[in-house]
Amino acid sequence: MATTYATPHTLLGAIGAETRPMRLFGAIAIVVFGTLLLAASAHVRIPFIPVPATLQSLTIALIAAAFGARLGVATVMLYIVEGLSGLPVFTNGAGLAYVFSPTFGFILGWLPMAFIIGAAADRGLSRHMMLMLAIMIIGDAVSFGFGYAWLVALSGGASWIDEANVLGSAFDIAVKPFIVWDLLKLALAAVTVAGFWEFLRRRMG
Repeated sequence: MATTYATPHTLLGAIGAETRPMRLFGAIAIVVFGTLLLAASAHVRIPFIPVPATLQSLTIALIAAAFGARLGVATVMLYIVEGLSGLPVFTNGAGLAYVFSPTFGFILGWLPMAFIIGAAADRGLSRHMMLMLAIMIIGDAVSFGFGYAWLVALSGGASWIDEANVLGSAFDIAVKPFIVWDLLKLALAAVTVAGFWEFLRRRMG
């Protein structure tokens, strides 16, 4: 029997249930496709210093909600490996030196974000738009926590930080400007996922 990489409660699993359980090759293809979406969304950006606004949190939310925790986390992990290996998938540069970038903490934070949203989707919660939006916000808040902590850790001597108020200025730079922006993106993600579920319901019903 083939291994099921996406539960039938996720969009990916529901689509696959019409054919057959996803095999390893199909799962790998889905994960690679997810990294391509992440790379593309990384380069749709509004420049801020030192953290640009991109569409990546929207993409992470959509991928995790559609794929589930297992494939969602695998997608983010492969994306990180691609970027650190030198592929131009990150917003500003690539390679191992990117670990010292102010934005790398946010990228690491997408791992728990993908897990939180994906685990909820695995339990069938992505069908409920408002509940899924709340879970997406929680996952995004965790990713912001990682990004904020990373930014503070790298703040020593940085020109964009106020050394007299490191915690406050890091919050003003890395969190505050993106709160409304991310809420809008997550709302779009939740509406999109719910819309796909409604489409499948009508098609299959």
